[in-house]
Amino acid sequence: MKVDLEQHLARLSEIFAARGDYLQTLKFVQQMAGNILSQMLGVPTWREVTSELTQLADQTGYAEYYRWLSYLLLFVLDLAICLLACLGLAKRSRCLLASMLCCGLLALLLSWASLAADAAAAVGTSDFCAAPDTFILNVTEGQVHTEVTRYYLYCSQSVSSPFQQALTVFQRSLTTMQIQVAGLLQFAVPLYPTAEKDLLEIQLLLNSSESSLHQLTAMLDCRGLHKDYLDALAGICYDGIEGLLYLGLFSLLAALAFSTMVCVGPRAWKHFATRDRDYDDIDDDDPFNPQARRIAAHNPPRGQLRSFCSYSSGLGSQTSLQPPAQTISNAPVSEYMNQAVLFGGNPRYENVPLIGRGSPPPTYSPSMRATYLSVADEHLRHYGTEFPA
Repeated sequence: MKVDLEQHLARLSEIFAARGDYLQTLKFVQQMAGNILSQMLGVPTWREVTSELTQLADQTGYAEYYRWLSYLLLFVLDLAICLLACLGLAKRSRCLLASMLCCGLLALLLSWASLAADAAAAVGTSDFCAAPDTFILNVTEGQVHTEVTRYYLYCSQSVSSPFQQALTVFQRSLTTMQIQVAGLLQFAVPLYPTAEKDLLEIQLLLNSSESSLHQLTAMLDCRGLHKDYLDALAGICYDGIEGLLYLGLFSLLAALAFSTMVCVGPRAWKHFATRDRDYDDIDDDDPFNPQARRIAAHNPPRGQLRSFCSYSSGLGSQTSLQPPAQTISNAPVSEYMNQAVLFGGNPRYENVPLIGRGSPPPTYSPSMRATYLSVADEHLRHYGTEFPA
């Protein structure tokens, strides 16, 4: 307005040089334009505040992104450790259990750290939400007038707009200029046709300024900014604190779970070691050992074993005497049970009696071996007296 209007007024002054009343009208229009410019210069631009708010919004966005990413990675780590713990307990693997304990300690430290960060953020946000208006007034003091800040924070009918006077002067001056230009178009153009072009361009310029005035009035109104302010407070003080509490609860439960896991891990390790010692005490040659059964199931069957006792002579031609043919015992069950008590101390039921065919007893405990060897020695002495060399 300042540049274009001055150019048009300068040309019109040359055209209306012979008419003093028209020149007086042009000076009055120029005076109204000066009033508008002076009022607009009083409206603050807040460029520094705008840049600071933009920087704060960017920093908040970056912090929120990395917070979301860190919690996502922490959640994935917790799930991986839980799966590792389940796999280690299912397979009874000491290696997996040790890895679980190390990762559990790391996750425990991270859980307590996230809980502390959530608690600190929740406390700070709660302090802000207790008196947000006072906090904003203290922060903006020295950069924005207190009257302007209160106008946007409260936006009540009792608080008048600090820009109302400037906008009113702008509107009145603009209306006066439009009236003066319309009068010149009506009375001066018939006398000075060459002035019509400049007057029409001034009229278009004033109409454009009027639409800019309406836009400026809408932008400076407190209702839009106050609504955004209330939405931001609701998001921070309600949804934000609620989210922080949920994150803190998740961190607390994760910390308790990993604390329990770290405490139970050594007991599981001790239990695995006890079971390994119990398995080490079992004789590997015992055919009734579950491990030996599994090995025998994978190995091919061997050939027929030799007789447990060798009957040979020690004199003369050293000809070997074979023992008499062994037949399957058809003794009643009570006789078989008595024979089983003789060898093992506990009666056992078998499909084929082992005593009648000279086979060893089902187990190989030291006491049963001694009993069986003593019986075998009696058989040797009996055959030695019956078949002398």
